[in-house]
Amino acid sequence: MNAGQLTELIKKKKSFLCVGLDTDIQRIPQFLHNGNDPVFEFNKRIIDATLPYAAAYKPNLAFYESLGAKGWESLRKTTEYLRTKEKEIFIIADAKRGDIGNTSAMYARTFFEVFDFDAVTLSPYMGFDTVEPFLQYEDKWVIILGLTSNKSASDFEELPLQNGQRLYEKVLETASQWGTRNQIMFVAGATQAKAFGQIRKIVPGHFLLVPGIGAQGGSLGEVAAQGMNSNCGLLVNSSRGIIYASGGKDFAEKAAEQALSIQQKMKRLLREKGIL
Repeated sequence: MNAGQLTELIKKKKSFLCVGLDTDIQRIPQFLHNGNDPVFEFNKRIIDATLPYAAAYKPNLAFYESLGAKGWESLRKTTEYLRTKEKEIFIIADAKRGDIGNTSAMYARTFFEVFDFDAVTLSPYMGFDTVEPFLQYEDKWVIILGLTSNKSASDFEELPLQNGQRLYEKVLETASQWGTRNQIMFVAGATQAKAFGQIRKIVPGHFLLVPGIGAQGGSLGEVAAQGMNSNCGLLVNSSRGIIYASGGKDFAEKAAEQALSIQQKMKRLLREKGIL
């Protein structure tokens, strides 16, 4: 899926919502534990409930890796189920890998060939070697950590350089040259919305993956005001605020209500921007 197709998907859904599948086995409603694969059953019901309102899904791999081989199987079934439900859906592996050489090439093969993800999150700390193997895949994306939502992002990402730039600004500037706007996206946390104006000066046309609304306290309106471009250019993620809206048997229905509420706000923002 290239940038134009992603924009068309957003227009079709009237939404730039990404649902984060941070599926914690300890938070899944107890009645699902009677089945053979409670993680997949939970994901399946969340997907069925939220698919009308979401343009993307983002499984966080840590929650699957923590369960060993069974977790990887749940992940495989989740991605395959998404493809059967709606072929034109954007699926992100929230993996935050960041290695080089043959190791990086094997990660690329894992996420783009074995699992057929559309995109994978990467740490750019080791430079271009980190992302090069991923760029060999047509219509696949790397999502590079730029300015993240966590409190200690300031430890490194906001450090001033000798030329007056912040470190995250140098990352955006340099990494944006590694590939095209059809290949590279950046993570920009919703709690950092005050910096979105500067981010857009550096990468005006790139898509941004924006975590941090909902449970982390970021403002959708502020993100859109500062970060939306003429093609939308945003995928805004909500995880816990949607998938754990209820811990009971109505968890899927409550997830749908939360996703619909966000989608309705996004539809209004897209219309205000003249995208719809």
